[in-house]
Amino acid sequence: MLLPLACLHGRVAQCLTSLLVLAEPFPRPRRGAKARSAAPTSAEPAPAVAKMAAELYPPASPSAATATDIANSNAAGAAESTKVGLCCPPCLAPAPLPPLPAPPLPDNNNPESPNWQSFHPTLRERNALMFNNELMADVHFIVGALGAARRVPAHKYVLAVGSSVFYAMFYGDLAEVKSEIHIPDVEPAAFLVLLKYMYSDEIDLEADTVLATLYAAKKYIVPALAKACVNFLETSLEAKNACVLLSQSRLFEEPELTQRCWEVIDAQAEMALRSEGFCEIDRQTLEIIVTREALNTKEAVVFEAVLNWAEAECKRQGLPVTPHNKRHVLGRALYLVRIPTMTLEEFANGAAQSDILTLEETHNIFLWYTAAKKPLLDFPLTKRKGLAPQRCHRFQSSAYRSNQWRYRGRCDSIQFAVDRRVFIAGLGLYGSSSGKAEYSVKIELKRLGMVLAQNLTKFVSDGSSNTFPVWFEHPVQVEQDTFYTASAVLDGSELSYFGQEGMTEVQCGKVAFQFQCSSDSTNGTGVQGGQIPELIFYA
Repeated sequence: MLLPLACLHGRVAQCLTSLLVLAEPFPRPRRGAKARSAAPTSAEPAPAVAKMAAELYPPASPSAATATDIANSNAAGAAESTKVGLCCPPCLAPAPLPPLPAPPLPDNNNPESPNWQSFHPTLRERNALMFNNELMADVHFIVGALGAARRVPAHKYVLAVGSSVFYAMFYGDLAEVKSEIHIPDVEPAAFLVLLKYMYSDEIDLEADTVLATLYAAKKYIVPALAKACVNFLETSLEAKNACVLLSQSRLFEEPELTQRCWEVIDAQAEMALRSEGFCEIDRQTLEIIVTREALNTKEAVVFEAVLNWAEAECKRQGLPVTPHNKRHVLGRALYLVRIPTMTLEEFANGAAQSDILTLEETHNIFLWYTAAKKPLLDFPLTKRKGLAPQRCHRFQSSAYRSNQWRYRGRCDSIQFAVDRRVFIAGLGLYGSSSGKAEYSVKIELKRLGMVLAQNLTKFVSDGSSNTFPVWFEHPVQVEQDTFYTASAVLDGSELSYFGQEGMTEVQCGKVAFQFQCSSDSTNGTGVQGGQIPELIFYA
């Protein structure tokens, strides 16, 4: 007996199809029995029914649109079945559908996300999405040295718009037709920084990769990225990396960066020459540094640095580290060291025992120190000029009184800022106003409470109103437009001179100093008067 047409809704239609194809129909009711309007709800389906239903309608994960249609159809079928009183057997009714998953958000790792453009309304966002993305990529780069290379997808149009080198590569008269392009001389991380900038204008620089990124920016003529790299290097420039950056700035022909490197190397020569970075430079850069007239350090430090470089160069060339080989890799650079300008003691305790000089050279240098008739030497004889320290004097006058100013171990402190980068080398201090006296002194330079440099020493004043220099062990780099705190704690029983008519701003050559009171000062020193009359600096 055919079922009423009212069942033809939603899943009911599927159930009807299953019933029509069964080999064994439901048994007919016995004669005389009252016909029922639907199959008994307690009857179990034949195994064939369950099997056929499973084969015809296997479980699936419908798309969002299909799932919505089915859900609506089920709801309509359920309502009609309630109205008519007819439905399929319970065993054939579909299981409740799971909740629909939210559509995935598009990202660079999911290029097949539907309608990804709608999630990124601006052109910049859509371009950024294509960075390092296989979607629509029409060229691939194999970047890096053999064994460490990385395959990077890209889009010719974007690269050609951002770089004249890429434009010539893809659309010039000798355009590249290969689908894969090998770039063994660029580091993968630096190449990705380059591409990210070209796709999104974003620049992500890190200290470990900035030099490699600068090389990539120069190679593909992307001046804005190259300028950003130079600015990054200038802000991170310090004594320990100045020699390496000098070598790279010469290679990349960046005169501004080269000048900044020289400022640091000249002022902080001892720290720069003793850094690990000095041993990594090429020999030509080594020779340029050793001939530098303005190096502000002892010649014994220069000689020691040259020997350290020679040892590192022997290792790079796979040579045993011997005096002979060190002399060999140095070549003429050895004769650029101004050995005769050392003190006799420095030479005797250092260069004379290094075994890198020949016996004849050692003998002649000793004679040069001691003999009236001096032998000819192959080494420069003139001492380096170094840097001339400058002094910023912040008082217009000084004075003393019979009951004022005593140090007695209290702190005198002042804050200052400059309008360009300088190197603070020490402080000029007043001394006794009643004759010759010796002072113990501790000087400090701090920034935001952090001690950058300090020195504990002694000095002797002669009873005059002159200032007496007290030096830090190494000059300290001071950045522009930032306040620093200079402090001095002196211990001495004698009365001292003190400054008057203090100035809040002082122009010293090309450098402008600004002063303000410091909360660290416990001995009365301030902007208008007191101690610490001078800052000694290089610029």
